[in-house]
Amino acid sequence: MKFSRHWMAVAAAVFLGAGATARAEKPNVVFVITDDQGMGDLGCTGNPYIKTPHIDKFHSDAVRLTNYHVGTTCAPSRSMIMSGRHCNRVNVYHTINGRSILFEDEVTLAEVFAQNGYVNAMYGKWHLGDNYPYRPEDRGFHEVVRHGAGGIGQGPDYWWNDYFDDTYWHNSELQQYEGYCTDVFFAEALKFIETNKDKPFFCYLSLNAPHAPYNLPKDYYDLYQGEEFEELHPRLRRFYGMISNIDDNFQKLETKLDELGLTENTILIFTTDNGTSAGRSVYNAGLKGSKGSQYDGGHRVPFFIRWPDGKLTGGKDIGQLAAAYDLLPTFADLLGLDFEPKKPLDGKSLKPLLTHENPNWENRILYIDTQREQNLIKYKKYSVMDENWRLVDGNKLYKINEDLSQDQDVYDQYPEVAERLKAGYEKWWQSFMDDGVAERYAYIKVGSPHENPTKIHAHDQIVGRYNDSWHQNGASEAAQSTGKWKIEFVTDGEYSISLRRFPRESGLAINATFPGQEPRVELDKTATGSVKDDFAEAMLYVANISKTQEIKEGQDEVVFKGRIPAGKYDLEAHLIDSVGRVHPAYYVYIEKL
Repeated sequence: MKFSRHWMAVAAAVFLGAGATARAEKPNVVFVITDDQGMGDLGCTGNPYIKTPHIDKFHSDAVRLTNYHVGTTCAPSRSMIMSGRHCNRVNVYHTINGRSILFEDEVTLAEVFAQNGYVNAMYGKWHLGDNYPYRPEDRGFHEVVRHGAGGIGQGPDYWWNDYFDDTYWHNSELQQYEGYCTDVFFAEALKFIETNKDKPFFCYLSLNAPHAPYNLPKDYYDLYQGEEFEELHPRLRRFYGMISNIDDNFQKLETKLDELGLTENTILIFTTDNGTSAGRSVYNAGLKGSKGSQYDGGHRVPFFIRWPDGKLTGGKDIGQLAAAYDLLPTFADLLGLDFEPKKPLDGKSLKPLLTHENPNWENRILYIDTQREQNLIKYKKYSVMDENWRLVDGNKLYKINEDLSQDQDVYDQYPEVAERLKAGYEKWWQSFMDDGVAERYAYIKVGSPHENPTKIHAHDQIVGRYNDSWHQNGASEAAQSTGKWKIEFVTDGEYSISLRRFPRESGLAINATFPGQEPRVELDKTATGSVKDDFAEAMLYVANISKTQEIKEGQDEVVFKGRIPAGKYDLEAHLIDSVGRVHPAYYVYIEKL
């Protein structure tokens, strides 16, 4: 189900008309997910340094999934939450290169909520596609404030955003906001909650913090200075400061729910998207591995849920295996939503675990891997899990309940267990091949009234080998890569295709040189400047257009025009320097005339 602006206007009227009747029948859902925060990055999980008193208090009254698993990086986890299916199945097994775009034919959690009378909002990090038809406003969300790509300052994001006073997309339109990113996203969420307090709502607060760069307000930088923190790496102090800022905002969220009388009938969730990116060396809650790892420390993360009216309170721990793709069927079951999956789900409802004292629960086998490649690769960095065992990479076996840190390999002692888990992996992998996902791509659609012009970036370029061309700094530093975009022209017509080194909002010419961003205490890293000024030619190949043009002095973009029939194409766009080195056109604007 696609969400045009007309549909959303009609839906909003329905929601307004539904009023208190719908409100009384359905609980609200507020889902807070942070970025790169691991199991050990909270006070309530034992960290002796970090200051998270408000989330710690929430933890003490919530139901906790202590054996909950996500992807080992951010976009894969988000895709599983949204689809109820494994990330390898839905084209989200990387964070760049066109493999972080959720297939258009996947039904999202937001669409399920919308079809059941909820008004939906998302704030922060989407990372499942920046162009039509993959944006959150195309996938069931009625109110959206988000940055681009997988982090603030990455290629598709607004030029030189740095977490402070940034420009974000508000329902497809650019808008500048005052303040620090996490403060902005929470503040916008609180406005949404107050506006929709009389209707059932789903608020998805998907934060970019504490993802690097570890930029933070000075007050939170100062919070981790002093003798007691001297042994911590300076960047780790920044990381912890970002989390303490999240904690303070979480308190504001709970206070708002209390003030509006919504706490009792609101499902409030706090969780994270993968293992820690910075805290492993200091405290990792006894786990081995961190972000990107196939060991539990890469994908076993906190998950706290509270719903007083639903009796989900009291500080109860649930130790059975659970995964991010269980959440969609769990919401459907727990809330009695009308939902018939169009495709088989990988997840199952956790309602029996959440609501029954002694549920009849099978010993499931779950699978997780770290792909981060252009194509799916069998046997790459994987873990097979059941309640008692972890098989890692097919040749290491751990008794997880006795060896949480996965230090004692017992592969040779239990060959029958290893063979059973290996057989499960083979069937699991074959299911992807049977689905045909290895041959599929998510095509960005251009020439549509939903997005015209369409801005694409090298972040989503299909490349075999790459460097920093996916990041804004890649354009400044003239990082080299070659590849192509998967583009669908939805209608025949005359098109203008503009090749740029820098985005239009920058006002920079292709061969512009400029200094990098000025350092200041709030910034962990600064945007780099440009010294390269010898781009000589621009080349475009798509459909029936194969042309090269000279780049003139002071030119900011090279424009190609032509009539292109509707269809799916590979698009190549290059900037070539004075000695023939090929670089991507880091930004390409495609407009139907």
